[in-house]
Amino acid sequence: MRDASSPSADSGAAMNRRQAAKVRTRGKVMASARELFAQRGYDPATIRDIAKGAGMSTGAVFANFQDKAELFEAVLAEDLARVAGEMRGAAQSEGSARKRLSAALTAGYRATLDQLPLVQAVVARGWFHPVEAERRAREAIKPLNGLMTELLSGAAARGEIARDADLELIGGMIWTAFVSGFRRAAYDRQDLKTLSATLERQIDLIFAGARQQQAQLSAA
Repeated sequence: MRDASSPSADSGAAMNRRQAAKVRTRGKVMASARELFAQRGYDPATIRDIAKGAGMSTGAVFANFQDKAELFEAVLAEDLARVAGEMRGAAQSEGSARKRLSAALTAGYRATLDQLPLVQAVVARGWFHPVEAERRAREAIKPLNGLMTELLSGAAARGEIARDADLELIGGMIWTAFVSGFRRAAYDRQDLKTLSATLERQIDLIFAGARQQQAQLSAA
C-alpha cells in the first residue's frame, strides 16, 4: 500500500521532466544570448531578439534570468570557464615556463578572437559594474589568475626570473599586455599570429626586467 505521506513515482517523474525542461530552456537562452552578444555586443543585443533566437517568448527568458545583465554574467562565467580550460591545456606543453605562459595566453586569444564584440562588452561594462557584479566578475577570472601564478612560480623555480620576484606585479603587467591585444585586434585588425608575436616580446621584456632588477639588487 502506497504511503500517502510520500510523493508518488508519477509526481517525481513529472518533477524531473520539469527540471530537465528548465535546464534545456536555460541552455537555449544562453546559446542565443552568447551568439548575439558575440555578434553585436551588449547593448544592441535585446532580450526580445535573444528570445526570438532561442525560439521562445521573452517571458521564458525572464523566468530564468532576472534581467539582461544577469544573463550576460551567466554567459561570461560559462565562457571564462571554457577559455580557462583551453589555456590550462595549452600550458601543459613542453619547454620553459615562459614558453608555456605564451602558449596559454595565445590559446586565450584563439578561443575569443571570433567573439570580439563580446570581449569589448566585457571590458566596457567593467567600468560600470555595480560592486557586487564586479566581485562576481573577479571571482570568474580567478582560474585564469591562478594559472598565471602557477606558471610564474614555475618560472621563478627554474631561474627564468628571480626566485623572490614580485609575481603579483609581474602577472598584472603580463595580464594588462594580454588584454590590450584585444583592442589592437578590434581596431587595428591584428590577427592571432601578430598578437601572439607581440605578446611574446612583451613577456620577454618583462622577464628580462625582473632578472636585471635582481642582478642589480645582488650587486648592491
